[in-house]
Amino acid sequence: MNSSEEIPVSGMSAGRAAMRMGPAELVQAAAMARRFYLEGKSKIQIAEEFGVSRFKVARVLETALERDLVRIEIRVPAELDAERSDALRARYGLRHAVVVESPAEAEESPDPENLGEVAADLLGELVAEGDVLGLAWGRSTIHMAAALDRLPPCTVVQLTGVYDAGTAERGSVEAVRRAAQVSGGDAHPIYAPMLLPDVATASALRSQTGIARAFEYFDKVTVACVSIGSWEAGISTVHDMLTEEERAHYASLGVEAEMSAHLFDAEGRRVGRDLGERCITVEADRLRRIPEVVAIAGGARKAAAIDAVLRSGLVTSLVTDTAAADALMTAGRTPRPALDREDPDGP
Repeated sequence: MNSSEEIPVSGMSAGRAAMRMGPAELVQAAAMARRFYLEGKSKIQIAEEFGVSRFKVARVLETALERDLVRIEIRVPAELDAERSDALRARYGLRHAVVVESPAEAEESPDPENLGEVAADLLGELVAEGDVLGLAWGRSTIHMAAALDRLPPCTVVQLTGVYDAGTAERGSVEAVRRAAQVSGGDAHPIYAPMLLPDVATASALRSQTGIARAFEYFDKVTVACVSIGSWEAGISTVHDMLTEEERAHYASLGVEAEMSAHLFDAEGRRVGRDLGERCITVEADRLRRIPEVVAIAGGARKAAAIDAVLRSGLVTSLVTDTAAADALMTAGRTPRPALDREDPDGP
């Protein structure tokens, strides 16, 4: 109910329906409604106060609603779309879905910055003291980290290498440091590129002390934050790091989406697994074991990619915008619940 009282106490102000009640009835109904809706008293407590049965109180409260003496309003901040959020959560079987109003001036742009702000608030709810928070590379996770203003004491670990080691201070390394600073916990960044030229180089880097120490925390992560990319230029950092020949090869495998250097087709099946062997990133099987994996992704251009990743079962919660949500609600057949986290590709 809105914090302001909306309980008329006169027959004239209550409208025609309420005028059928006498003044004593109106006053009593308003008083009972005030006790129940504004003061939080139980029906039994109200019954004792007014010397009537709790069944009488229940009837009076029901009548107050029917005759518009009481108006209950459910309000969320204007930028949140509660109806779309609930529908999206139900469609994909997510633990949490938060849909943010798409900026009118950025309808075609992926991942509006306000998604990061809302995701920061969501992490403030989800992370508990003593948790291990994992952050993967992505523009949206960087925006999220910059917006963080509260986190319980927790350890923060980087889940992927960086898009460009030369921009580490402005990217995921800084995001990890920022989150750790807000929480007051330890930070475990990864000072290495996400994509390496070959498997041998990637393997050698993983064995380096600092990187190996971060990898040791992967099995301890309790909440992870990831980004989703469509398989097109400018929308996936991994796509942009590959050669034209490599892009064409993976496109021929039916790649629809990329998340933390893992590739997915439209059905959420992982494809092009050899790419992961060249990357510094959390393995998909480890991601699947993390209790809460929050994806931040929006924009109509990313809708198909978001759908693919949600079908993979790797993500439990989503922060997105209305443009993507509307497309997702009409995207093909109904997916299996995201919380059914068995590998769709099988063992």
